[in-house]
Amino acid sequence: MGAADGFTDSGELDGLTVYDSDGEKVGTVGRVYVDDDTGKPDWITVKTGMFGMKESFVPLAGARRVGSDLHVSHPKELVKEAPRVDADAHLSVAEEEELYRHYGMTRKTTGRAGTAMGAAGTGAAAGTAGAAGTRTGQTGRATADTTGTTGAMGAAGTGRHRDADASRPLAGAGAERSAGGTGMRDELTRSEEQLSVGTEEYESGKARLHKYVVTENVTRTVPVSHEEVRVVREPLKPGERTADGKLGEQDVEVTLHAERATVRKESVPVERVRLETNRVTEQKEVSAELRKEKIDYMDGKETGGGKDAGGEFGKGRRR
Repeated sequence: MGAADGFTDSGELDGLTVYDSDGEKVGTVGRVYVDDDTGKPDWITVKTGMFGMKESFVPLAGARRVGSDLHVSHPKELVKEAPRVDADAHLSVAEEEELYRHYGMTRKTTGRAGTAMGAAGTGAAAGTAGAAGTRTGQTGRATADTTGTTGAMGAAGTGRHRDADASRPLAGAGAERSAGGTGMRDELTRSEEQLSVGTEEYESGKARLHKYVVTENVTRTVPVSHEEVRVVREPLKPGERTADGKLGEQDVEVTLHAERATVRKESVPVERVRLETNRVTEQKEVSAELRKEKIDYMDGKETGGGKDAGGEFGKGRRR
């Protein structure tokens, strides 16, 4: 199998977070292995377990990068159950084949691979086939098997994949690595939740003005006048004569006048009423539960039941 499409530089894979085919987090990229022929990344190791002290090989075939995440095409359990290979700068043929079988992939053999395997054996036929590059890796291994002990060496010959950064200290899959190793990126990012407090406006109620009619009794005092009759008698002076000096019946009428109270109602505006709002500020306490990550470490030594330096694990774990 050739280098995975889309990845041409091992540096672009360093430190990426690895997710499986179902989107579940697996770990982080540890090392990158490139194809000797193309120089392109083909395999990676994924640091898993507590503090990333275990590494599992994962093929880059079908993998895709999304930002700082790398999504591989295999489930998490299959990755975690990958063969624990104590890798050197180069993967051996046997190690490569074991990994390919685990992931159900077909190992692509070339004349160069046949040469590497044939050269590891001592049989002349195997060496010739490897030099000519005309036999496959399987043929080289079968020929090497006829040489006894040297055949076993041929099966463990150099494969086609090497660590992209062979200058870094190598650790087998599952081995522990020192945090002070040259060029290592063994680090953790600690995150925590922070409380961000703000305000938002919401409708807390309604206020309205309502006008309605009530009836009440009102009493007022109004002066009224009327005319009354009184009889005035004036004696006539001697010799004074009146126009009517005859005896007989006669009537004289006087019209009387009087005032009475009247009521008239009319509607007149007397007042304006409106609603106004005033903003009142008060202090209110809010609380929430926040989560944060803690990072502890172990020094790998037993401490007699006490805490490790800076840790909370109790006894240190043996390497």
